[in-house]
Amino acid sequence: MQLILRTSYLAVALFIFIGLFTLVSPVLESIKKPQESFDHLYEAYGTLLKDHISETKVDYQTLKLHRTRLDTIVDTFGQVTENQISHWTREEQIAYWVNAYNIFTLQAIVNNYPFKRTWFGWLRLSPYNSIKQISGVWTRLRWQAAGRQMTLDEIEHETLRLKYDEPRIHFVVNCAAVSCPPLRAEPITGNRLTEQLTTAARDFLKSKEGLIVEDFEINVSKIFDWYGDDFKANYANLSILKRPVKEKAILGVIASYGPTKAARVATSKQVELRFLRYDWTLNDTSNINSD
Repeated sequence: MQLILRTSYLAVALFIFIGLFTLVSPVLESIKKPQESFDHLYEAYGTLLKDHISETKVDYQTLKLHRTRLDTIVDTFGQVTENQISHWTREEQIAYWVNAYNIFTLQAIVNNYPFKRTWFGWLRLSPYNSIKQISGVWTRLRWQAAGRQMTLDEIEHETLRLKYDEPRIHFVVNCAAVSCPPLRAEPITGNRLTEQLTTAARDFLKSKEGLIVEDFEINVSKIFDWYGDDFKANYANLSILKRPVKEKAILGVIASYGPTKAARVATSKQVELRFLRYDWTLNDTSNINSD
């Protein structure tokens, strides 16, 4: 009889334990994984871009008039926590960092727009209407992102370039210069990341800022000179030419995403690779001319 009672008690205890575990597990999981409220489609940011981008230029004058909208959207990027972003997919994380970099850059421009001529502006060796006129724009100015204060350089070089094996981010990270791959009138999203990166690469390489072909000479954006090493792992093996690895990688990218003529020349033994002059003039819709 005692054995039967003991068995009954054990069965009841087990039933209660299983019931409590079933009830508590979702609570523990919700504590471990925060509730997702972030808009991964970036609808507000997307509307802002559509309202202020014309082809490859940004209407900074009008954007400054709507800076409350801009600042509000910047704040939503700052509300994301480190724990929250850690539960996102790789694609969602890349999209967040690219969009964060770009909207922080927009805010930096608006905070200093319009740029004014100075007597010693020529010492900067860049146009007066350029992001380079903002002191410390990449290295000192900080924004709240994923739970900490970060500079633009930390987002680009220590996060995007260091943590993710995706060199095509160079086609969507925008530095607000005429020679930079243009800021697109849509946000980058995780669910369309591959498509958007491919489109951005193709669009940039068919523009005069991205690539110019003259006979067997390819003049390509200076970006490839600065960041060509980032492409080596994924694109150097696409070229069978006997060239330095960095050059093979650049030619591999051109063969993959460049226009037909450029892709054909990139595979020729006669090809010569040159880099275009980089124009730091602000990508502004206004008719301000560079020095």
